[in-house]
Amino acid sequence: MGPKAASENVTPLAALASKYLYLLENKKSFSPATVRSYGVDLGQAFGPLHTQTADFSKDTSAPTKAPPENEVLRTCRTALTGWSDLAPASRNRKAAALKSFLHWLHEEGLTEQDLAHQIHGPKVPLRLPHHLSMDEALAVVKSLDGQVAKAATEDARVLAARDRALVLLLYGAGLRVSEACGLKWSDIDESKRVIRIKGKGSKERLVATPSKVLTALGAIRSKGATFVFGDEPLSTRRAYDIVKNQGARAGLLQPLHPHALRHSFATHLLSSGANLRTLQELLGHQTLQATQRYTHVGIDQLARTMQEFHPFGDSKPSGKKRKS
Repeated sequence: MGPKAASENVTPLAALASKYLYLLENKKSFSPATVRSYGVDLGQAFGPLHTQTADFSKDTSAPTKAPPENEVLRTCRTALTGWSDLAPASRNRKAAALKSFLHWLHEEGLTEQDLAHQIHGPKVPLRLPHHLSMDEALAVVKSLDGQVAKAATEDARVLAARDRALVLLLYGAGLRVSEACGLKWSDIDESKRVIRIKGKGSKERLVATPSKVLTALGAIRSKGATFVFGDEPLSTRRAYDIVKNQGARAGLLQPLHPHALRHSFATHLLSSGANLRTLQELLGHQTLQATQRYTHVGIDQLARTMQEFHPFGDSKPSGKKRKS
């Protein structure tokens, strides 16, 4: 299919945004999910984008210069105003898409100034990630072990073993749910006890994997299968349902979701003395700032401990006198 010329229905900024998205997906190897998300945001800001895949690197009809800078800024700020009713995190994500596009315009020489510096998202309140206590996490794993051991039929055992492998990849290796669902057997090096993960932005990382996780994976290995969970990647929707169901079977009071298991992996490692930089590598975060939110959990726990046990804390001895 040849390049699609910019039509009257596609604004100059929308045409440039289409070219930008094409380059992200085909030249910079951004994940399809990220490109789709950026496409939604930029389409809302600039109007309909090109809907057909085209090699924009050969599209001579695409604009070679952005509209006047004041017009570009006005369009972006109008979009930001239109998003004012959204949650701060959503508005911040959309602002980030605009900033990334504007930065690219400057890099390509399509604008004289880097207008990204004049776009500001809202300050997002810090939210501590939801995580399980160690007892809760171990209760989920124990429940799964019991289901495998007590399965009445082979089909029930296979399903229980699959559920256990999924949960252990999320909690024992800290994988994102999409990473766990798409994991291939070729990504697992049992001799070195590591898993090679291709995460966000196609960034690769090696994750040291506990022996219990590798044992659980070995229990579901199927001859000839490419992916860990079968001939095709496991649906993330199905993974959410599995994790939620297993949390209920373990008796957790709140619904369990895959990201809570990943957060629990990070929180428990950090509270046990793991180095923050090491944790950043294990989680696949591009910046240390993304990992630092877990330090707030540790500080919160430390504050409660100090309040309870330090002589200056509010807790009072329960009638027992200290020995001199």
